[in-house]
Amino acid sequence: MDVILDRVCGMDVHRDTVKACVRVPGTKQKRESHIATFGTMTEDLLALRDWLQGWGVKDVAMESTGEYWKPVYYVLEGAFSVRVVNAQHIKNVPGRKTDTQDSIWIAELLECGLLRGSFVPPPEIRDLRDLTRYRKVLTQQRTEEVQRLHGVLQKAGIKLSSVASSIMGVSGRAMMDMLVNGKTDVEALANLARGKLRSKLPQLRKALEGHFSDHHRFLVAQMLAHIDYLEESLGEVSRQIEEQIRPFAEQKQLLMSIPGVQDKVAEAIMAEIGLDMEQFPTDRNLISWAGLCPGNNQSAGKRKSGKTRKGDRWLRAFLTEAAWAAVREDDSYLAAQFHRLAPRKGKKKAIVAVASSLLQAAYFILRERVSYRDLGRDFYVKRNQDAIRRRCIRQLQQLGYQVQLTEYAA
Repeated sequence: MDVILDRVCGMDVHRDTVKACVRVPGTKQKRESHIATFGTMTEDLLALRDWLQGWGVKDVAMESTGEYWKPVYYVLEGAFSVRVVNAQHIKNVPGRKTDTQDSIWIAELLECGLLRGSFVPPPEIRDLRDLTRYRKVLTQQRTEEVQRLHGVLQKAGIKLSSVASSIMGVSGRAMMDMLVNGKTDVEALANLARGKLRSKLPQLRKALEGHFSDHHRFLVAQMLAHIDYLEESLGEVSRQIEEQIRPFAEQKQLLMSIPGVQDKVAEAIMAEIGLDMEQFPTDRNLISWAGLCPGNNQSAGKRKSGKTRKGDRWLRAFLTEAAWAAVREDDSYLAAQFHRLAPRKGKKKAIVAVASSLLQAAYFILRERVSYRDLGRDFYVKRNQDAIRRRCIRQLQQLGYQVQLTEYAA
């Protein structure tokens, strides 16, 4: 096999150690391997960088799981061409049982040009990604804490959620604060209702008549304090995201022209896929990277399970959320796509297809800097007019009708 790259390094990265193998030209047209082990402290990583520079290395490939590759990548990215490679592409050849052999094999694949680097966004997008993911985690934690609060109220016989649409609304929060302060008078609690909830005062009095003890009071007080803390943290993180995304306000507004895509989803899309679509040669590459396309599993001429591959789970979650919002807009291509696929594939697979379409639209919007243009709910009808006409005629003939078509002049 012809050597493509001259001086390369393959790395197997773990939490506490990095096993590095440098491949350089040797005597008699052979290649030599030089192996060393480094720690993962910053001082050790700087020594690793100096060691690689001493060998004249230009290209580095590393294999890792979790988050362990990131500090190594950040130290090396300015001095070398660094690739984070997919472990599945490397593990296809069996027989390597040690970290040392792993690093040698990675270096050999790299020097032969057989490794393709994973997408690693630039620093400003990486920072934005950390913030949007953390905001998602905080939102989930708040939701879980509200669910626990709901459970405590149910155990205490307080059926507030049976009457109020949200126990964390203005009225519900005022009632819970009053309960925490030791006041359990049903009439006084019910009078805290605001807005439309005041029309339900008789039901509200029944719902608030429970056995709220000191034990319940303690738990509710702790949970409300935790929810307040999470809401404050969410506000701080959201303000930081707004500050970091301000230079990309134009791209955000363009993404928000997609049905179902609001502020948070637009910010998350930008954080997960970046702004430079040159990283992905086509929209299909991006959809495959995100794990939103059917699996490619075919053998002996038979197509087997089309389950989607593992991809960016954060991006998938945001796009799925946006897809459910998009299909509620009846007069749109996305709603037509969902209703066309759902009867045959089921709602879950249909919504993944809609999420894939959203990502495809985001790709072209960011690449061309244009707003979203909807294809219309009649897109499939216009595209398959002849097939629809033939199917309708055949169905009527099967029912015993003689069909003669006359074109309608609008």
